[in-house]
Amino acid sequence: MASKAKRLGFIGAGNMAGALIRGLLQSGLYGPRELAASDADSDRLAALAGETGIRTHPGNPALVEDCTAVVLAVKPQVLPDVLAEVRDHAAPDLLVVSIAAGIPLSLIRGGLGKDLPLVRVMPNTPALIGRGMSALAPGGRATDEHLAVARAVFEAVGETLVVEESMMNAVTAVSGSGPGYVFRIMEALVEAGEGVGFEREAAVRLVIQMVLGAAHLAVESDRSLAELREMVTSPGGTTAAGLAVMDDRNLEEILTAAVRAARDRAVELGRAR
Repeated sequence: MASKAKRLGFIGAGNMAGALIRGLLQSGLYGPRELAASDADSDRLAALAGETGIRTHPGNPALVEDCTAVVLAVKPQVLPDVLAEVRDHAAPDLLVVSIAAGIPLSLIRGGLGKDLPLVRVMPNTPALIGRGMSALAPGGRATDEHLAVARAVFEAVGETLVVEESMMNAVTAVSGSGPGYVFRIMEALVEAGEGVGFEREAAVRLVIQMVLGAAHLAVESDRSLAELREMVTSPGGTTAAGLAVMDDRNLEEILTAAVRAARDRAVELGRAR
């Protein structure tokens, strides 16, 4: 039987929890018997357990009592009820990691009724394929060791960055919502491709591979983004003509406004709770 000291539990067995569990198992950081989950949807919980071999609990209190680290992988609107349910079952040294968007550490601490080691995390959807970017903000009682445990969990599905909690709404606006912006731009490029004569299937293939290749080039090159752009842009050439339109329409202003709107909405959602 696994030592309780290395038992990580997930309250919620949805897409993100499933991605994290698969990543942890694939990395070898945890074995199936060192991971556990609970979920109000018994069918979803059974399906995840059947696929991964992890342990399950019929209720959240039992899971909390069984683990020394717990990931709150539930929707923000149900988090208050979950915290009230487990508050009397949480040990004083329980590490609580929350991925509930917009919920500040102060509200989690208040819901638990005690000052536990807390880490707030904002992952993004590419974590579902092991390419995520997660920002972590530790609470006051979280030690370097607690933070290392949390980082290891999310590094199993991508990369991590530690930030102050005051920056979490900005993180949400840039990397949390960012995939949505990229997908919207990709949609627009596909539509533009159709507009100049491509069949949709060909336009989709061109756009997806172009974005994938550009992203890999940005990762693997030691050049800045500006330098990479300049590599593609010959004076008086085709790329220069396209970029000139973006500059005339002020693409930077549009994206800045989008990020600020997303950040402001994240602030509103946090206050509403």
